[in-house]
Amino acid sequence: MPRLTVLLPVLVFFLAGCAAVGPDYTPPQTDMPSAWHTPLDPALETREHLVLEWWKLYNDPLLTRLITEAATGNLGLKEAVARVDEARAQLGIALGEEVPSLDADAGITRYRTSKNNYGLGKTDTLYAPGVSASWEVDLFGRIRRSVEAAGAEFQATREDRTDVMISLYAQVARTYLNIRTYQARLAAADANIASQKQVLGLTRSKFKYGLATSLDVAQAERVLASSEATIPPLRIELSKSINTMAVLLGRQPGALYDTLSIPKDIPLPPQKATLGMPADLLRQRPDIRRAERQLAAQTARIGVAKADLYPSLSLTGSFGYESVNTNDLFEPASNVFAFGPSLRWNIFSANRIRNRVKAQDAVARQYMLRYESTVLNALNEVENALRAYIEDRVRLEALSRAVDAARRSVTLSTQLYKQGLVNFQDVLDAQRDQFSLENELASARGSSAANFVNLYAALGGGWNPDDPEALLPTLKETVFE
Repeated sequence: MPRLTVLLPVLVFFLAGCAAVGPDYTPPQTDMPSAWHTPLDPALETREHLVLEWWKLYNDPLLTRLITEAATGNLGLKEAVARVDEARAQLGIALGEEVPSLDADAGITRYRTSKNNYGLGKTDTLYAPGVSASWEVDLFGRIRRSVEAAGAEFQATREDRTDVMISLYAQVARTYLNIRTYQARLAAADANIASQKQVLGLTRSKFKYGLATSLDVAQAERVLASSEATIPPLRIELSKSINTMAVLLGRQPGALYDTLSIPKDIPLPPQKATLGMPADLLRQRPDIRRAERQLAAQTARIGVAKADLYPSLSLTGSFGYESVNTNDLFEPASNVFAFGPSLRWNIFSANRIRNRVKAQDAVARQYMLRYESTVLNALNEVENALRAYIEDRVRLEALSRAVDAARRSVTLSTQLYKQGLVNFQDVLDAQRDQFSLENELASARGSSAANFVNLYAALGGGWNPDDPEALLPTLKETVFE
């Protein structure tokens, strides 16, 4: 009893005075530029909030339907949701260490004592039901830091899931635009082939009557065959894109062929688009948010490792019954119990514990550098996407003028050739220019539409940081309780 009287104040002192060891986490302070370096286009407006469902700005119901289906069917997104569930369970495990554990025990032992060891040589059966409990008193915050790390890691996996989600939406949109671009290029090629066939027919007719040479016919046949040779590669890429879209939606390749094989125009981006400020990336980009949460988790792990330098206190106890006769097993005389504290403190470990602390601290520095790198990469992606979006609009307008001029050139050169005022080479040159420019224009339209997707993906568009579940209604996780 005197010893217990001495130990209790000491125990109370430790419980009241010890705090969690290790560094307390503070979010990194990041210097962000006040404005974008790339001069803004009049079509871009700087506002605080991005358009949530940016794909609807294309006014293409099929694109919206495909993105909606991808949100529920994509296997990569489902995998990301499963990782969130795993992290939630790990958080539950860490939280479970904060409360005592209680176990039920029961045993039946058949035994015999030795006559030659001060026993009676008696055979009997011992019945021993009971309960036991244990609780680690979190003196120096090992458990608190573990919960802190698990909670931050859980939040990081949620940000990773959001990153997968908005990347998926962008990938579906880009694949859809590729499909429409290949179809537009095929249509342009078919139209040029039809025109070249007419010119070939005209050349053969003139050759029949001695008004053209065999060289003219051969050159017309060469141009036509060369144009026809461009069709199979375009069909191959179109088929690949349609199959890729099916896989993105969690379906087998070819499942969307009937739906997507019908040619439609390339949906163009809106005339006006909303653009946030550079500082908004810290809030809007899920990869930056994930990197920040991973840094927070690793900072807490330093405290977990550092807690091993200090003593750990556990309270254990057991209560039960023991008897060789079931008739009196639960009588007071059969009662047994034990309780008391246990203290463990590592005295010598050849600096293993201190080196573990140093290792965790070094990992935290790596996460800090990774966070800074993620911010720089985000700024780089936006600047590049912004420049591509602006310059491709200028290029598209110039190519449209060039195609109009090329079409007029083909019409005029063909008419003059019929009248014998120009040679056949002028017709061939005009046809080649038209074919090349129309193919380039179709590609540019697809590129311009895709650049809007890339810009919004770089800005972190496609979700609301205040309501991350808004665009993922069927894949919500159950809230941890």
